[in-house]
Order: sequence, then structure tokens, then C-alpha cells
Amino acid sequence: MPHQSRSVSLLLNVAHALDHLFLLVFATAVAAIASEFGFARWEDLMPYSVGAFVMFGVGSLPAGRLGDLWGRRQMMLVFFFGIGASAFLAASATGPWTMAAALTLLGTFAAIYHPVGIPMLVQHAVRPGATIGVNGLAGNLGIAATAIVTGFLVKHFGWRMAFIVPGVVSLACGLLFARLAAKETEPPAQRTKKAAVALPNSMLARVFAVMTAAGVTAGLLFNLTTNGNSQLLAERLQGRIDDPAVLGSLLAAVYALASLAQLVVGRLIDRMPLKRLYLTIVLSQAPLLALAAIAQGWWLYVALAGVMILIFGAIPFTDAMIVRYVDDRMRSRVAGMRLTVSIGISSLAVWLLGPMVKAAGFDTLFASMAGVALITAAIVSWLPSEAPAAQPAAA
Repeated sequence: MPHQSRSVSLLLNVAHALDHLFLLVFATAVAAIASEFGFARWEDLMPYSVGAFVMFGVGSLPAGRLGDLWGRRQMMLVFFFGIGASAFLAASATGPWTMAAALTLLGTFAAIYHPVGIPMLVQHAVRPGATIGVNGLAGNLGIAATAIVTGFLVKHFGWRMAFIVPGVVSLACGLLFARLAAKETEPPAQRTKKAAVALPNSMLARVFAVMTAAGVTAGLLFNLTTNGNSQLLAERLQGRIDDPAVLGSLLAAVYALASLAQLVVGRLIDRMPLKRLYLTIVLSQAPLLALAAIAQGWWLYVALAGVMILIFGAIPFTDAMIVRYVDDRMRSRVAGMRLTVSIGISSLAVWLLGPMVKAAGFDTLFASMAGVALITAAIVSWLPSEAPAAQPAAA
């Protein structure tokens, strides 16, 4: 397959933004949806979205397999059109269970992107760390866009338009991708490109175990924060700012700032030993999460910005490990297996979020997350250390 054109690479990055945007529209608009559906508290409606996150993980396994054996281009077309159609179904939901069904279907199509889109993007990359960093920036700008766009649409046009507008964008991107992306001459499984760093099978199994376990704990932090931050800001800034559109803009600013961390981390991955850099970031998460647990008002906003910078900054590492240690012919399958386990388990955070906040509050939630960050650091410490000669040629 020829090198990707810039337009196709751009569409693959836009797809990452859409992937994360769609998964968080419900959490951002949940208060308005709960009110319309007759729920007294948003926390009681939140568990209905867990199906989306379960399928986001479980669906990664068949998506990765199909990406390698059938083709990544074809699977990306399924992604664009499937997730757009699912958003329209969510917009037409009339109660909690029809919403749950639509979100579960949406999560199924959302599962395609990470095991398929990222391997497609990096398959010809000279500096994969930098490419993953830009891709991570795009995904997190999608999170930032959710906060501001959903807040605006809910305020002025109602929560249903918050699903319809990105659904239209996704369908349009799918049409562009079908026209611009070159057809694959062979499925990835038939390629012969080797990993940047060769490891014996026993060590490769250890790396896979570490990336999967660290993905579970990192996913817990990611899901708990990105799904709960809107309500956290509303609670801690109550009396100072009560306009949902303004709160959405403030949260979008946090995400936009935090997204820049992935650009920096992506470039550092190409230049530094991966284990040392990864440990530095995850160890720094715990004190800031503990601070956010007790901070109020604008101090909470500052602490939250630091938390999200470090959580977003840790995201590129699992994809970087796959590029560094796994042959291109099986990257989608390896990514799919890893995501099925890690996201499938971490998706429970979405189910736990509402009941936990209702029972114990955000202070207990963030204190617990500080403990999870320390567990992540312990897991990452099991990564093999790399000798200077084992660094990729792009370093």
C-alpha cells in the first residue's frame, strides 16, 4: 500500500476526535437528558451508558482481527458510517432503555478506531512517537470539542442536536474517506514489515501483560475524569459560574491545554527510554489527584488542569509500545486484544461513577484515583528496560 496522503492522515486524525467526542456527548448532556426522561438526579441515569463503554472494549477484538485480515480502509468506512447512524438513533431515544441500546451500538462502532485507525496511520511513519502524539492531540481535542459544542447545542437547540450534528459530520467524513483513501492491495496480515525493536517471545508476552494491565488502570482514570468532570466543575464552581455553556468552555480549555501534552510526549517517546518517561508521568498523577480531591473553586480548576495534562500525557504509551515491539502485520489484532481487556474492565468506571459520587462525593472519588495512579506506576515498573542500542532508528 502506498504512503498515506496528507488528506487521508488528516481524516484519520479527525476520526480519532470524533471517536472520543461521540463517547462523551451523553455524559456532557446527561443532566438535560435526565430531566427530560423524568430522573430527579443525573447520577441515576449515568449507569445506562455503560453498554457503550463495554462494547468500546469488547468490540475491539473483532475489529482488530477484521482490520488485519480484511483491511483497515474497509473497517474505517464501517466506523464513519456506523457511528454516525448510531448517533441519529441516540438522538431519537425516548427513554433510558432506548438510549442505552443506541449508546451500546454507538460504542460497538467506536471500538473500531483504536485497533484499526492508529495502526493504519503509523504503518509508514518515520517517527511513530511524533505521529502518535499528533493523533493523541486530535483525540483529546475531540474531548475538548465535546465540552464546548455539546454545552452550546444543549443550551440553544436541545440535547438531541448534540448527537445529530456530529453524526452528520461523521457521515461527511466517511464519504471523503471513501473517495480519498487508496484501496489496499493486500490485507495487513500478509505484510512483512518488522517491529522497530525485536524481543524474544517471553519478553514480548511480558510487555503485552504490562500494557494491558496499565491500560486498565489508566482507562479507569480516563473514564472517571472525562465522564465526571462536567458535573465536578458544576459542583465546585456553583455560585461562581452556573451557565452550562460557560462551564463547557472552561472544561474545553482544560482539555485543549492537556491535549498539547501528547505532542510533547510523542516527541519524547522517539528520543527517550520509554519506561523512564512513562514512570515519570504516572508517578506525577497521584499528588495532583489528591489535591483535586480537596480543592474548591478556582483552585480546583487549576488542579484539574494539571490532572488532565498528566492523564492525557500517559495515553500515547500503549500505542507506542505496539509500534515499537509488534510487527505491522498483526498490530490491529494485538491492539484489539489489549483494548478488549483493558477497556472492557475500565468501562466499569462509567457504571460506578454516578453511584459513587452520589454515595461518597467527588472528594472520595479523586482520592481513590490517586491510589489507582500509584498502582499504574507499580505495573509500569515491570516493563523491560531498554539499552541505548535498542532504541528505534528515529530516536
